[in-house]
Amino acid sequence: MVKKDKAGIKSAFEHISTIEDEVEDLRRKITREVAEVGGLIMNRENLLNTAYTMDEIAGYITGIAFKLSNVKPITLKNSGMDKELTKLIELVVDEVYKLNEVIRSLNTNTGNSIDLAQETQAIEREIDIKYRDAEIKILNEVSNTKELLLLKDVIEGIEEMADKCQRVSDSFIMLALSL
Repeated sequence: MVKKDKAGIKSAFEHISTIEDEVEDLRRKITREVAEVGGLIMNRENLLNTAYTMDEIAGYITGIAFKLSNVKPITLKNSGMDKELTKLIELVVDEVYKLNEVIRSLNTNTGNSIDLAQETQAIEREIDIKYRDAEIKILNEVSNTKELLLLKDVIEGIEEMADKCQRVSDSFIMLALSL
């Protein structure tokens, strides 16, 4: 985006939309499968809530990408928000990857999955701190109202996505404790 590649931004946004559709399809599949063996699974409600929350995470990604694609690159550079946003996005991606590790470890080592899930809490706290700093920086550095609102929505979306990741992580801890 900073390189002003409109075609690349459009392509990335379309790719994100495709991935969001895939996540929604997976959520539906999980719902159907849990319904089929529902009586056998003691934690079916927790599992379904987790699947729906993961679907919400995908929705945040789409919203963030859309709003960010409508911010002028020069605004990001001039305000210094390019570095702030990059760090926030890197942290939330780390949190999502950590969730992936938690899921993989549930089958093999539930104790390890609990430790990994707790690592997401540390990442989420760091995102909260960076979010607060970025919010103040946006208010102080961005004078264009449209861009200010878009950037504020972007960082709020990142922070809310991190909170949803934390909810999923908490659900995985409960699931691991019941295994």
